[in-house]
Amino acid sequence: MVDTTADTRKVLQPIHPDFVSKLLPEYVAHHNATTAFVPPIYSVPWNPAVRNGPAVFGGSEPLKVGDIKDIPLSHCDMRVFTPEGSPPPDGWPVFIFFHGGGWCLGNISTENSFSTHMCKNANSVVVSVDYRLGPEQPYPAAVDDAWESLQWVFKHGPSEIGVNPGKIAVGGSSSGGNLAAVLTHKASQAEPPIPLILQLLVVPVTDNTAGADGVPYSSWRENALTPALDPGRMLWFRDNYLPNVADRSKWDNSPILAPDEWFAKAPKAWIGVAERDLLRDEGIAYGEKLRAAGVEVEIKVYKDAPHPIMAQDDLSLRVRARVIIHEIFHILIMPHSVLKVGKQLVADAGAALAKAFQA
Repeated sequence: MVDTTADTRKVLQPIHPDFVSKLLPEYVAHHNATTAFVPPIYSVPWNPAVRNGPAVFGGSEPLKVGDIKDIPLSHCDMRVFTPEGSPPPDGWPVFIFFHGGGWCLGNISTENSFSTHMCKNANSVVVSVDYRLGPEQPYPAAVDDAWESLQWVFKHGPSEIGVNPGKIAVGGSSSGGNLAAVLTHKASQAEPPIPLILQLLVVPVTDNTAGADGVPYSSWRENALTPALDPGRMLWFRDNYLPNVADRSKWDNSPILAPDEWFAKAPKAWIGVAERDLLRDEGIAYGEKLRAAGVEVEIKVYKDAPHPIMAQDDLSLRVRARVIIHEIFHILIMPHSVLKVGKQLVADAGAALAKAFQA
Protein backbone atom coordinates (compact mmCIF):
# COMPACT_ATOMS: atom_id res chain seq x y z
CA MET A 1 0.00 0.00 0.00
CA VAL A 2 1.48 3.33 -1.00
CA ASP A 3 0.40 6.27 1.08
CA THR A 4 1.03 9.63 -0.56
CA THR A 5 -1.31 11.58 1.70
CA ALA A 6 0.87 11.98 4.74
CA ASP A 7 -0.95 15.13 5.78
CA THR A 8 -4.15 13.14 6.41
CA ARG A 9 -2.58 10.58 8.72
CA LYS A 10 -2.71 10.88 12.49
CA VAL A 11 0.32 12.45 14.09
CA LEU A 12 1.47 10.14 16.90
CA GLN A 13 4.86 11.66 17.70
CA PRO A 14 4.64 15.43 17.32
CA ILE A 15 7.65 17.54 18.17
CA HIS A 16 6.80 19.61 21.23
CA PRO A 17 6.23 23.23 20.14
CA ASP A 18 8.69 24.47 22.78
CA PHE A 19 11.44 22.35 21.23
CA VAL A 20 10.98 22.91 17.50
CA SER A 21 13.15 26.04 17.37
CA LYS A 22 16.01 24.17 19.08
CA LEU A 23 16.33 21.63 16.28
CA LEU A 24 17.84 21.78 12.83
CA PRO A 25 15.08 22.73 10.36
CA GLU A 26 16.14 19.83 8.14
CA TYR A 27 15.52 17.40 10.98
CA VAL A 28 12.13 18.93 11.83
CA ALA A 29 11.00 18.54 8.21
CA HIS A 30 12.27 14.96 8.10
CA HIS A 31 10.56 14.01 11.37
CA ASN A 32 7.27 15.60 10.36
CA ALA A 33 7.27 13.60 7.13
CA THR A 34 8.15 10.24 8.69
CA THR A 35 8.52 9.46 12.39
CA ALA A 36 5.60 11.68 13.38
CA PHE A 37 3.14 9.06 12.10
CA VAL A 38 4.59 6.06 13.97
CA PRO A 39 3.58 5.29 17.58
CA PRO A 40 6.39 5.39 20.16
CA ILE A 41 7.79 1.93 20.78
CA TYR A 42 6.86 2.09 24.47
CA SER A 43 3.21 2.96 23.73
CA VAL A 44 2.31 -0.28 21.91
CA PRO A 45 2.50 -3.96 22.88
CA TRP A 46 5.93 -5.45 22.26
CA ASN A 47 6.23 -7.21 18.92
CA PRO A 48 9.67 -8.51 17.83
CA ALA A 49 8.59 -8.13 14.19
CA VAL A 50 9.36 -4.42 14.53
CA ARG A 51 13.05 -5.38 14.27
CA ASN A 52 12.53 -6.24 10.61
CA GLY A 53 12.20 -2.56 9.77
CA PRO A 54 14.58 0.34 10.26
CA ALA A 55 14.90 1.69 13.79
CA VAL A 56 14.86 5.18 12.26
CA PHE A 57 14.09 6.53 8.82
CA GLY A 58 16.46 8.20 6.40
CA GLY A 59 19.48 5.94 6.06
CA SER A 60 21.47 5.93 2.84
CA GLU A 61 21.95 2.89 0.64
CA PRO A 62 25.01 0.70 1.35
CA LEU A 63 28.08 1.33 -0.77
CA LYS A 64 29.67 -1.29 -3.00
CA VAL A 65 32.50 -3.14 -1.29
CA GLY A 66 34.68 -6.05 -2.32
CA ASP A 67 32.92 -8.84 -0.45
CA ILE A 68 30.24 -9.43 2.18
CA LYS A 69 29.82 -12.64 4.15
CA ASP A 70 28.26 -13.77 7.42
CA ILE A 71 30.15 -15.79 10.02
CA PRO A 72 28.44 -17.57 12.93
CA LEU A 73 29.48 -17.17 16.55
CA SER A 74 28.08 -19.21 19.43
CA HIS A 75 24.82 -17.24 19.71
CA CYS A 76 24.79 -14.72 16.86
CA ASP A 77 26.30 -13.92 13.48
CA MET A 78 28.85 -11.37 12.35
CA ARG A 79 28.69 -9.71 8.94
CA VAL A 80 32.11 -9.11 7.41
CA PHE A 81 32.59 -6.35 4.85
CA THR A 82 35.89 -6.53 2.93
CA PRO A 83 37.23 -3.66 0.81
CA GLU A 84 37.84 -3.88 -2.90
CA GLY A 85 41.40 -4.47 -4.05
CA SER A 86 44.35 -6.23 -2.47
CA PRO A 87 45.02 -6.18 1.28
CA PRO A 88 48.15 -4.59 2.75
CA PRO A 89 51.08 -7.02 3.22
CA ASP A 90 50.32 -7.38 6.94
CA GLY A 91 46.57 -7.74 6.45
CA TRP A 92 43.57 -5.42 6.50
CA PRO A 93 42.91 -3.18 9.47
CA VAL A 94 39.60 -4.18 11.06
CA PHE A 95 36.75 -2.27 12.69
CA ILE A 96 34.33 -4.22 14.92
CA PHE A 97 30.99 -2.42 14.95
CA PHE A 98 27.84 -2.69 17.10
CA HIS A 99 24.55 -1.27 15.82
CA GLY A 100 22.21 0.92 17.83
CA GLY A 101 18.63 0.26 18.87
CA GLY A 102 18.58 0.37 22.66
CA TRP A 103 19.79 -3.25 23.00
CA CYS A 104 16.26 -4.20 21.85
CA LEU A 105 15.91 -3.15 18.20
CA GLY A 106 17.94 -3.73 15.07
CA ASN A 107 19.35 -6.71 13.22
CA ILE A 108 22.37 -7.72 11.18
CA SER A 109 21.30 -5.47 8.31
CA THR A 110 20.30 -2.41 10.34
CA GLU A 111 23.45 -0.38 9.76
CA ASN A 112 24.85 -1.95 6.59
CA SER A 113 25.15 1.55 5.17
CA PHE A 114 27.41 2.82 7.97
CA SER A 115 29.46 -0.38 7.83
CA THR A 116 30.09 -0.04 4.09
CA HIS A 117 30.97 3.64 4.47
CA MET A 118 33.58 2.73 7.11
CA CYS A 119 34.83 -0.14 4.96
CA LYS A 120 35.32 2.12 1.96
CA ASN A 121 36.38 5.36 3.65
CA ALA A 122 38.90 3.73 5.99
CA ASN A 123 39.90 0.94 3.57
CA SER A 124 39.35 -1.61 6.29
CA VAL A 125 37.45 -4.77 6.98
CA VAL A 126 34.32 -4.08 9.03
CA VAL A 127 32.83 -6.76 11.27
CA SER A 128 29.24 -5.90 12.24
CA VAL A 129 27.95 -7.98 15.15
CA ASP A 130 24.32 -9.13 15.32
CA TYR A 131 24.36 -9.36 19.13
CA ARG A 132 21.42 -10.79 21.08
CA LEU A 133 18.68 -8.39 22.13
CA GLY A 134 16.28 -7.79 25.00
CA PRO A 135 13.70 -8.31 26.21
CA GLU A 136 14.08 -11.95 25.10
CA GLN A 137 17.83 -12.02 25.79
CA PRO A 138 18.67 -9.28 28.32
CA TYR A 139 22.06 -8.47 29.84
CA PRO A 140 24.61 -10.05 29.82
CA ALA A 141 23.86 -11.66 26.43
CA ALA A 142 24.90 -8.63 24.34
CA VAL A 143 28.10 -8.14 26.35
CA ASP A 144 28.99 -11.81 25.98
CA ASP A 145 28.44 -11.66 22.21
CA ALA A 146 30.54 -8.49 21.91
CA TRP A 147 33.39 -10.10 23.84
CA GLU A 148 33.22 -13.27 21.75
CA SER A 149 33.36 -11.22 18.54
CA LEU A 150 36.55 -9.46 19.62
CA GLN A 151 38.19 -12.71 20.70
CA TRP A 152 37.25 -14.31 17.38
CA VAL A 153 38.67 -11.43 15.33
CA PHE A 154 41.88 -11.38 17.35
CA LYS A 155 42.44 -15.14 17.22
CA HIS A 156 40.91 -16.18 13.91
CA GLY A 157 40.71 -12.94 11.93
CA PRO A 158 44.16 -13.20 10.33
CA SER A 159 43.53 -16.64 8.84
CA GLU A 160 39.77 -16.40 8.22
CA ILE A 161 39.23 -12.84 6.98
CA GLY A 162 42.75 -11.57 6.31
CA VAL A 163 42.98 -8.92 9.03
CA ASN A 164 45.89 -7.53 11.00
CA PRO A 165 45.41 -8.28 14.73
CA GLY A 166 47.59 -5.28 15.54
CA LYS A 167 45.10 -2.91 13.92
CA ILE A 168 41.76 -3.51 15.60
CA ALA A 169 39.31 -0.69 16.30
CA VAL A 170 35.91 -1.01 17.96
CA GLY A 171 32.89 1.22 17.78
CA GLY A 172 29.15 1.54 17.82
CA SER A 173 26.13 3.77 17.85
CA SER A 174 24.07 4.47 20.99
CA SER A 175 23.62 1.08 22.71
CA GLY A 176 26.28 -0.23 20.34
CA GLY A 177 28.59 2.55 21.52
CA ASN A 178 27.95 1.31 25.05
CA LEU A 179 29.05 -2.20 24.07
CA ALA A 180 32.14 -0.87 22.29
CA ALA A 181 33.19 1.17 25.33
CA VAL A 182 32.66 -1.85 27.58
CA LEU A 183 34.76 -3.92 25.19
CA THR A 184 37.76 -1.59 25.48
CA HIS A 185 37.91 -2.21 29.23
CA LYS A 186 37.44 -5.96 28.83
CA ALA A 187 40.25 -5.98 26.25
CA SER A 188 42.69 -4.09 28.48
CA GLN A 189 41.96 -6.34 31.45
CA ALA A 190 42.23 -9.62 29.55
CA GLU A 191 45.19 -11.95 30.12
CA PRO A 192 46.99 -11.24 27.90
CA PRO A 193 45.42 -7.89 26.92
CA ILE A 194 44.01 -7.48 23.42
CA PRO A 195 45.47 -4.30 21.87
CA LEU A 196 43.00 -1.83 20.35
CA ILE A 197 43.90 1.33 18.46
CA LEU A 198 40.62 3.28 18.53
CA GLN A 199 37.18 3.40 20.08
CA LEU A 200 34.71 5.18 17.82
CA LEU A 201 31.62 6.05 19.85
CA VAL A 202 28.58 7.66 18.23
CA VAL A 203 25.96 9.10 20.64
CA PRO A 204 26.96 6.40 23.17
CA VAL A 205 25.21 5.29 26.33
CA THR A 206 27.93 5.40 28.98
CA ASP A 207 25.94 5.54 32.22
CA ASN A 208 22.83 3.44 32.79
CA THR A 209 22.31 5.03 36.19
CA ALA A 210 21.48 8.42 34.63
CA GLY A 211 18.10 9.85 35.55
CA ALA A 212 15.45 11.96 33.88
CA ASP A 213 15.88 14.49 36.69
CA GLY A 214 19.13 15.62 35.09
CA VAL A 215 21.39 14.11 37.75
CA PRO A 216 24.23 13.86 37.04
CA TYR A 217 23.81 14.88 33.38
CA SER A 218 21.87 18.07 32.70
CA SER A 219 21.21 17.06 29.08
CA TRP A 220 18.56 14.61 30.34
CA ARG A 221 16.58 17.52 31.75
CA GLU A 222 17.54 20.09 29.09
CA ASN A 223 16.50 17.74 26.26
CA ALA A 224 13.52 16.07 27.93
CA LEU A 225 11.28 17.16 25.04
CA THR A 226 13.65 15.98 22.31
CA PRO A 227 12.18 13.75 19.56
CA ALA A 228 13.39 10.25 18.68
CA LEU A 229 14.96 9.43 22.06
CA ASP A 230 12.86 10.99 24.79
CA PRO A 231 13.10 9.79 28.44
CA GLY A 232 10.16 7.41 28.01
CA ARG A 233 11.86 5.60 25.14
CA MET A 234 15.28 5.50 26.79
CA LEU A 235 13.89 4.13 30.05
CA TRP A 236 11.84 1.55 28.12
CA PHE A 237 15.04 0.34 26.48
CA ARG A 238 16.83 0.24 29.82
CA ASP A 239 14.02 -1.68 31.52
CA ASN A 240 14.02 -4.31 28.78
CA TYR A 241 17.79 -4.74 28.59
CA LEU A 242 18.49 -4.32 32.31
CA PRO A 243 15.42 -5.52 34.22
CA ASN A 244 17.57 -6.05 37.33
CA VAL A 245 18.16 -2.53 38.63
CA ALA A 246 21.30 -3.60 40.50
CA ASP A 247 22.97 -4.49 37.18
CA ARG A 248 22.78 -0.92 35.91
CA SER A 249 25.69 0.31 38.01
CA LYS A 250 28.03 -2.49 36.90
CA TRP A 251 30.90 -1.21 34.75
CA ASP A 252 29.96 -3.51 31.87
CA ASN A 253 26.63 -1.65 31.65
CA SER A 254 27.88 1.77 32.66
CA PRO A 255 31.47 1.90 31.37
CA ILE A 256 31.99 5.38 32.84
CA LEU A 257 31.90 3.64 36.24
CA ALA A 258 34.83 1.35 35.41
CA PRO A 259 37.82 1.75 37.77
CA ASP A 260 39.71 4.98 37.12
CA GLU A 261 43.00 3.17 36.53
CA TRP A 262 41.50 1.23 33.63
CA PHE A 263 40.94 4.41 31.63
CA ALA A 264 44.68 4.96 31.24
CA LYS A 265 44.86 1.62 29.40
CA ALA A 266 42.02 2.45 26.99
CA PRO A 267 42.61 3.19 23.29
CA LYS A 268 42.30 6.69 21.93
CA ALA A 269 38.77 7.79 21.19
CA TRP A 270 36.62 9.64 18.71
CA ILE A 271 33.26 10.51 20.27
CA GLY A 272 30.41 12.11 18.33
CA VAL A 273 27.43 13.45 20.30
CA ALA A 274 24.29 15.33 19.32
CA GLU A 275 23.54 18.62 21.07
CA ARG A 276 19.81 17.89 21.42
CA ASP A 277 20.26 14.37 22.76
CA LEU A 278 19.58 13.08 26.27
CA LEU A 279 22.90 11.24 26.07
CA ARG A 280 25.02 14.26 25.11
CA ASP A 281 26.56 14.97 28.50
CA GLU A 282 27.38 11.38 29.42
CA GLY A 283 29.17 10.94 26.10
CA ILE A 284 31.18 14.11 26.76
CA ALA A 285 31.86 13.07 30.35
CA TYR A 286 33.18 9.71 29.15
CA GLY A 287 35.56 11.44 26.77
CA GLU A 288 36.71 13.82 29.48
CA LYS A 289 37.40 10.92 31.84
CA LEU A 290 39.52 9.27 29.14
CA ARG A 291 41.35 12.55 28.52
CA ALA A 292 42.04 13.03 32.23
CA ALA A 293 43.66 9.58 32.21
CA GLY A 294 46.02 10.68 29.44
CA VAL A 295 44.16 9.18 26.47
CA GLU A 296 43.98 11.09 23.19
CA VAL A 297 40.32 12.02 22.65
CA GLU A 298 38.39 13.96 20.01
CA ILE A 299 34.85 14.97 20.99
CA LYS A 300 32.59 16.42 18.32
CA VAL A 301 29.20 17.97 19.15
CA TYR A 302 26.69 18.19 16.29
CA LYS A 303 24.80 21.41 16.87
CA ASP A 304 20.99 21.38 17.13
CA ALA A 305 20.89 17.69 16.19
CA PRO A 306 18.93 14.96 18.03
CA HIS A 307 20.03 11.41 18.80
CA PRO A 308 19.49 9.35 15.60
CA ILE A 309 21.38 11.40 13.00
CA MET A 310 24.03 8.77 12.18
CA ALA A 311 21.37 6.58 10.58
CA GLN A 312 19.74 9.52 8.79
CA ASP A 313 22.38 10.43 6.22
CA ASP A 314 20.37 9.87 3.04
CA LEU A 315 20.53 12.59 0.39
CA SER A 316 18.28 10.96 -2.17
CA LEU A 317 15.27 12.81 -3.54
CA ARG A 318 12.87 10.16 -2.37
CA VAL A 319 13.39 7.62 0.38
CA ARG A 320 11.38 4.45 0.83
CA ALA A 321 11.14 3.00 4.31
CA ARG A 322 9.31 0.02 5.70
CA VAL A 323 7.56 0.33 9.03
CA ILE A 324 6.34 -2.79 10.76
CA ILE A 325 3.71 -2.18 13.41
CA HIS A 326 1.55 -5.07 14.66
CA GLU A 327 2.92 -7.20 11.79
CA ILE A 328 1.32 -4.95 9.17
CA PHE A 329 3.62 -3.53 6.50
CA HIS A 330 3.12 0.09 5.52
CA ILE A 331 5.21 1.53 2.70
CA LEU A 332 5.66 5.27 3.07
CA ILE A 333 6.93 7.36 0.18
CA MET A 334 8.69 10.26 1.83
CA PRO A 335 9.44 13.69 0.48
CA HIS A 336 12.90 15.10 -0.15
CA SER A 337 15.09 14.08 2.80
CA VAL A 338 18.32 16.04 3.20
CA LEU A 339 19.99 15.40 6.54
CA LYS A 340 23.37 16.97 5.91
CA VAL A 341 24.31 16.62 9.55
CA GLY A 342 24.00 12.83 9.32
CA LYS A 343 26.14 12.75 6.20
CA GLN A 344 28.71 14.91 7.97
CA LEU A 345 28.83 12.65 11.00
CA VAL A 346 29.39 9.57 8.84
CA ALA A 347 32.16 11.36 6.95
CA ASP A 348 33.80 12.52 10.19
CA ALA A 349 33.68 9.02 11.66
CA GLY A 350 35.22 7.53 8.52
CA ALA A 351 38.00 10.11 8.55
CA ALA A 352 38.77 9.40 12.22
CA LEU A 353 38.88 5.66 11.58
CA ALA A 354 41.14 6.07 8.54
CA LYS A 355 43.49 8.35 10.51
CA ALA A 356 43.78 5.81 13.32
CA PHE A 357 44.59 2.99 10.90
CA GLN A 358 47.18 5.09 9.06
CA ALA A 359 49.03 6.14 12.23
